[in-house]
Amino acid sequence: MVRLTRVLGYFVGSRNKLINKTGFIDTLRVYVKGGGGGQGFPRLGGVGGAGGSVILEADKQQNLKQLKQKYPSKRFIAGNGKNSTKRVIIARNGSELKVKVPIGISVESDHGRLIGELNETGQQLLVAHGGVGGSVNNKFLGQQGEIRTLKLVMKLIADVGFVGFPNAGKSTLLRALSKAKPTVAPLPFTTLRPEIGMIEFSDHRQIKLADLPGLIEGAHLNLGMGHKFLRHVERTKLLLFVVDVRGFRLQMEKEERSAFETILLLNKELELYQPDLIRKPAILVLNKVENERDKQIAEEVLDLVQQRPESLANMEKYMLPNENVTFDHVMTISAKKRIATEELKLKIREFLDIYNEQILIKEKQETMEIFDDVVKFQKTIQTHTTENKLRKLV
Repeated sequence: MVRLTRVLGYFVGSRNKLINKTGFIDTLRVYVKGGGGGQGFPRLGGVGGAGGSVILEADKQQNLKQLKQKYPSKRFIAGNGKNSTKRVIIARNGSELKVKVPIGISVESDHGRLIGELNETGQQLLVAHGGVGGSVNNKFLGQQGEIRTLKLVMKLIADVGFVGFPNAGKSTLLRALSKAKPTVAPLPFTTLRPEIGMIEFSDHRQIKLADLPGLIEGAHLNLGMGHKFLRHVERTKLLLFVVDVRGFRLQMEKEERSAFETILLLNKELELYQPDLIRKPAILVLNKVENERDKQIAEEVLDLVQQRPESLANMEKYMLPNENVTFDHVMTISAKKRIATEELKLKIREFLDIYNEQILIKEKQETMEIFDDVVKFQKTIQTHTTENKLRKLV
């Protein structure tokens, strides 16, 4: 019995090591400390060196798993400032510590307050100031560096994010649209971490897809994969709602949801987490449409979607969102049988191009508005200058 326990313990331990070795990490808690300031030298008025600061820098080659492996202690401490001496009156500052972190990181305090975000390569964020060196201003006593415990939260950056309840066929769809090979099984929660795939077109255009862990009702309250799912949705340009045309049931004791109810509940969960999410460009895909009965159901569901809000009159109130997602396109597919998946690729590209063009137009308009304001300001200055000159002449 003892031997069996040891054997089982070995396998459990090995399994945990494997999970830790291969698992996707999207949050990491770290300790940061600025270097302490060096002591001053009162007799000669010597100034101690300032402590170094801890700085996070975005690097596209980095991820949180690599960061954890490189710094197992998860402690980042900058150098202390040197003490002033009779030989070195003005002491050297402590060395700053730069830590490479992934692009798309949000840095939060222990209490959840957002400190900053790093969204571009080379972007930096100072997270712990070094202490001031000893001088006449502080009785020549070097000050302690800033100490903080931070949470690094990885928000995935992708062109398209799949939104759907478990077992809607999102992983199968990712396989159909890209060369990615996520785990596929007729069970809920086969996707436990984000899976990335890439659509590659003949003209070398690439579109990044993110298959995210399935939502459940109450995800906005952090039930199920909850916030782990929803925070990744924030960084996608386009939402692809993937809904099983035959409906959804998480467990046998749970209530079965129709495809239309599923759409409303997904809408509601996104809205409750962050209202801006439902204003993102979105495409609705009814999946697993493989026979005449499926096609009939799909037509009925799409009619109900297009007739909102009138079609919501008989729905239970707790399902109803305050604002309905506006779908730029709706279509039926079968990811498993590769029905209409090529058409979906082209639609994704088409709407991403439209979205990117809208962003460029908006940026140009904002630039022109700033330019107009500058011109108006310059004219105002010239008018005042002319008026002042005339007054002096009079």
